[in-house]
Amino acid sequence: MTTPDLRHEAEQEPIPATPAATPAQLPRRNLMPLPGLVAISLYLLLLSGAIIFSVVATHTNSPLFLILAAGFITAAAGLLMLFRWAWAMALGAVFLIVVYNLWSYTLVREPSFLVQGLLNLVFFFYLIRTEVRAKLR
Repeated sequence: MTTPDLRHEAEQEPIPATPAATPAQLPRRNLMPLPGLVAISLYLLLLSGAIIFSVVATHTNSPLFLILAAGFITAAAGLLMLFRWAWAMALGAVFLIVVYNLWSYTLVREPSFLVQGLLNLVFFFYLIRTEVRAKLR
């Protein structure tokens, strides 16, 4: 005489579910894949705030500088969302700041221009890394 298979329900093999019965598995995004991009974005936002302050409050710069500030804000926001066009804008902005600061250092010999120029050069070298460009969309 054979005994019937009386396995417990938990021990039985699960029935494969149909694709419609299971919720779609969304890929998890890493919240901070490149922390350097966050730092560069915050730096561009800080520079745009300083430009806006110098135009509005102190009247030391021309109102045309507000266009530059708007470009910095746009590049920073897009860079946080990993857009390739924002990467290009941020790369151009950082390169122009490098050139401006190093040129100002050669004219005035003020060490603060050299420090800011070299800091922006580090940002430039970070932005052109292949790991950064591979994460952009």
